[in-house]
Amino acid sequence: MKLIVPSGYTATLVPDMMEQAILLIKEEFQIRLARSLNLRRVTAPLFVLSGTGINDDLNGIERAVSFPIKDMAERRAEVVHSLAKWKRMKLGDYAIPVGYGLYTDMNAIRADEELDNLHSLYVDQWDWERTIGPNDRTLGFLCSIVETIYSAVRQTEEIVYLHYPHIKPALPEKITFVHTEDLQREMPDLTPSEREAVVTKKYGAVFLIGIGGRLADGKKHDGRAPDYDDWSTESKPGYHGLNGDIILWNSVLNCPFEISSMGIRVDRAALERQLDLENCPQRRDLMFHRALLSGDLPLSIGGGIGQSRLCMYYLRCAHIGEVQVSIWPEQMIESAAKGGVILR
Repeated sequence: MKLIVPSGYTATLVPDMMEQAILLIKEEFQIRLARSLNLRRVTAPLFVLSGTGINDDLNGIERAVSFPIKDMAERRAEVVHSLAKWKRMKLGDYAIPVGYGLYTDMNAIRADEELDNLHSLYVDQWDWERTIGPNDRTLGFLCSIVETIYSAVRQTEEIVYLHYPHIKPALPEKITFVHTEDLQREMPDLTPSEREAVVTKKYGAVFLIGIGGRLADGKKHDGRAPDYDDWSTESKPGYHGLNGDIILWNSVLNCPFEISSMGIRVDRAALERQLDLENCPQRRDLMFHRALLSGDLPLSIGGGIGQSRLCMYYLRCAHIGEVQVSIWPEQMIESAAKGGVILR
């Protein structure tokens, strides 16, 4: 069991006020995200049919929670991990033009998560996707979208401060862009997570570019499934990847704190290349992959932004269980309570 209980920890709000603050954050942030990226809200599925390739594999190894459907000859459905592929299909179904997109209020179950201060079985996030043109598949465009999202994050932090003046703003004015290749070259003796900690503590907010592909040392910074983010296209000489993570420095836990995984999605060439690199060419026969390879899906950019993660950050919580209801090991509940961290 992994648990951090900060010394002398006290929650910033009593439970009733915490509930009100969570509602405020969720309402205010999604309004700003939608306006700044030209997104409209759509209803998200909780589960999809197995064997279609629509569900996301995240790192490529997580098992989906699944069940048989009695009224469909026992065909199996699986609870979503995230909605990267489903959203892209909806962009096409709704014929959403370049420069506009959609977002969903997504709920998921990730049974293989290692439960700790930041990870829960229950995942709630804003999953968003936006149609782009061929000329938008660049690192510069990706970074401009990241800056737009970060602006919404900072605006929401200001709103939290106006309502709860004892919670002081902590985010830097600008987000810093860093490539995983540079971190590996600069800190070859550190692990990827240690590199993240060093660079995020230094800058306060970073967008870490190029997650999923192998670095110069032959290792990945972190895993990413081969069929949604483009992590293999050369973005500039010597660098690959049109995706990344938005990471903030969490001063309560003294650690890097990822709030969003996002990127420009694979086009036909990137999908072909990444399926071969990950040795899973059989996915070409799945419904989603056939549609993409046939040119039936629009080019897009998208990602997920953790709702509980944002609330946890803004309200200076020590554990994600303070802002969402989930299941936790009894030992974790007891140990956290002794340090003033009350899990819901």
